[in-house]
Amino acid sequence: MLQVLFNGLVTGAILAPGAIGFTLMFGILRFPNFAIGAYITIGAFAILFFDQVAGWHIALAMLGGIAVTALVVWLTDLVVFRPMRQFPPISLLVVSIALSLILENVIRFIAGNDVRGFDIPLTRPVKLSGLMFTSEQLYLIALAVAAMFAMHAILKFTKLGKAMRATADNFTLAEVRGIDTDKVIAATWLIGGALAGLAGFLAGLDLVIEPLIGWHLTIPVFAAAILGGIGSPYGAMAGAVLVGLAEEMTALWFDPAYKVGVGFVIIAVLLLFRPQGLFGQPEIKK
Repeated sequence: MLQVLFNGLVTGAILAPGAIGFTLMFGILRFPNFAIGAYITIGAFAILFFDQVAGWHIALAMLGGIAVTALVVWLTDLVVFRPMRQFPPISLLVVSIALSLILENVIRFIAGNDVRGFDIPLTRPVKLSGLMFTSEQLYLIALAVAAMFAMHAILKFTKLGKAMRATADNFTLAEVRGIDTDKVIAATWLIGGALAGLAGFLAGLDLVIEPLIGWHLTIPVFAAAILGGIGSPYGAMAGAVLVGLAEEMTALWFDPAYKVGVGFVIIAVLLLFRPQGLFGQPEIKK
């Protein structure tokens, strides 16, 4: 059981940055961006390029890949989403699905379908009181926790974070009070892209890197965001851990191939009984 709990924590750490980025973009932009999986894939392959082709140290490759992902995500807003800003959310959702397919196939065309991994030295797993783990998994968890604290600090203590919270609460009122919502939206895309890039790095540390790496994480990321309360970054953090634990607990009784179904079950149950999520607030309609 201790091993299952640890594996669930690792899975939650992989999902957390993507879930935070997804819910952050939803809170400001008010549409579910299905392309989050493609952004994660871009992050993984950008870091892989800097690591293996450019020959950078893995830490520098991670920073370079995160920056590239943030830039690409921001550019998708300029080219695709900004001209459609006044469209209803369902239209933007459909466009984001199409964008996801385009981005993933572009990556497949450029990089091929081969399975890859980061150029990091192999280490033996550490065994401690019946628990087996690797140093990469510890780094993975530490990076995810650091990203969560950094996101909390931005939202809580910076002028940008306060502007983002105000814009998420009431877009029109934020504009009336003098907040530059265009800059807030641009910052949201950049931060969301950076978080997706980090998720790509974390996934690459624990999993193999291939063009569908982000696709496999899309539903768990959605489930984590919905479980925590969509639009709530803090809820997304908790939701990611809970989804990770639920997936690993499922593997105790069922074939591990069925873990992917956990996300669908969580989404279905929550939409039926608590659509605002565990930590979200119910919508008040007048």
